[in-house]
Amino acid sequence: MKMDQIRETTDAFESLRQFARRPRRQVEQCEMCSAELHTEHPHLIDLTQRRMHCACDACAMLFSGRAGTKYRRVPRDICLLSNFRITDAEWDSLLIPINLAFFFQNSLDSRVSALYPSPAGATESLLPLEAWTGIVQSNPILNKMEPDVEALLVNRVGLARGVSAAEYYIVPIDACYKLVGLIRIHWRGLSGGTEVWKEIGDFFTQLRARAEVVKDQMHA
Repeated sequence: MKMDQIRETTDAFESLRQFARRPRRQVEQCEMCSAELHTEHPHLIDLTQRRMHCACDACAMLFSGRAGTKYRRVPRDICLLSNFRITDAEWDSLLIPINLAFFFQNSLDSRVSALYPSPAGATESLLPLEAWTGIVQSNPILNKMEPDVEALLVNRVGLARGVSAAEYYIVPIDACYKLVGLIRIHWRGLSGGTEVWKEIGDFFTQLRARAEVVKDQMHA
């Protein structure tokens, strides 16, 4: 073999080695049909395990508006309830130990579930039925939440610290679990550390930017 051919062969192998060393782009796939997904894509929730599944538009469409199935499609709409009515005493009666929580109608258990994020993940709190019923009477829009896939997300962190007003949203349930994941990943020490509170702040900034503001709940 001539010297030029040896050099070309060596260069070719070196190029292959460099290509193999490059980190491969991680591509999310539909968990139903394995199709490649865009960054923004639908989710399905497994009602029995409360587990989220990534899905393509075609597979998600199969479960839209269908009752009695194992999976439900998670909607995308976000509503900021600007005139949400709740007193401090009513909030305290819900027995939530922190100022972040979400509430959804659990169709399998035929009750409202209340969960709050923690360093260990989502923690469920036993919800007094009477307290929740009173809040729904003051905020009838809560009756329109889709069971299992929509939640009331409450952020009273700023109110407790005296720096901003409380925020109340109706959100897709996957947004709640995203918040839980952020807190679980970034929490440090006893108080969480500055990073986790920055992540929480960024999360609600993005949520606020996407939300439709609902002012008149009585006629929503």
